Amino acid sequence: MSDVPDAAGTHELIQRLQRNVASVFLGRPEVIRHVLTGLLAGGHVLLEDVPGVGKTVLARSLARSIDVDFRRVQFTPDLLPSDILGVAIYDQGSGAFEFKPGPVFTSVLLADEINRATPRTQSALLEAMNAAQVTVDRVTHDLPRPFLVLATQNPYEYEGTYPLPESQLDRFMLRVRIGYPSAEDEKAVIRAQQVQHPLENLKPVVRGEDVLALQAAVRAVRLDDAVLDYALALVRETRASKRLVVGGSPRASIALTRAAQAHALLQGRDYVLPDDVKSLAVPVLAHRVMGAGYGSEEGTDERERIIKDVAESLEVPI
Repeated sequence: MSDVPDAAGTHELIQRLQRNVASVFLGRPEVIRHVLTGLLAGGHVLLEDVPGVGKTVLARSLARSIDVDFRRVQFTPDLLPSDILGVAIYDQGSGAFEFKPGPVFTSVLLADEINRATPRTQSALLEAMNAAQVTVDRVTHDLPRPFLVLATQNPYEYEGTYPLPESQLDRFMLRVRIGYPSAEDEKAVIRAQQVQHPLENLKPVVRGEDVLALQAAVRAVRLDDAVLDYALALVRETRASKRLVVGGSPRASIALTRAAQAHALLQGRDYVLPDDVKSLAVPVLAHRVMGAGYGSEEGTDERERIIKDVAESLEVPI
């Protein structure tokens, strides 16, 4: 792993990455910050929204900005786990089984429209996302580092979708909803693509070892007890809420604090503020809790409102 860069070096790497992604994904810097938060925190990111708002463009622009191996898998109902993980094939010459790695053996995996695959295929990513390894025929294979899953999904009421199981959702550090662009930004998008798509000329601006160094820098960001207690109180309040059937787990607490450290680094600080935690409450927690409307777009909106209400109800430490 590369040495942790100094403050100036860290800031330069982050700014370079942000500018590169923003040159293609126009007009929504907060969405880019959330995705980069997931990358720097060592987590995985789920991009959810209606078709055509730029989910895949955002994922591909981030993947192309990093000089690492990149694979894209289009998830469909007939996709099998072996199509992702790989398969052991018998070699007659050697008289032994030889493992042929699947597309998951990469540093950045774009799982496009992940909820169009069956639950069996969706669950094939669980071990990879949790432990950066894959087990096939009782043999465990390590995945490259860094390892990032960027998944896109359409809302559940769209035809041909299979809701992601709770265990799969819990493996995503953040779920990001993009929304429609403003009229001015939409016009800029159309202009940018008149001759060719900006993605065609996008070049890497950071290396894989730079990403590992930034992830190490995130872990060094100071997290005071008062801020940690605030984050824990926020998660515990989701468990006590009568509007939720299931609250945030300890994994949610870890994800919230680690994401807050990454968010602080993105803001140029080496310490976490309560506002870092509060601003990430919805993208980190809303997809992990379960309410009465769970499994529908209406339920998603309701869970986000509940998380916002929980965050607003707690006293922010000074």
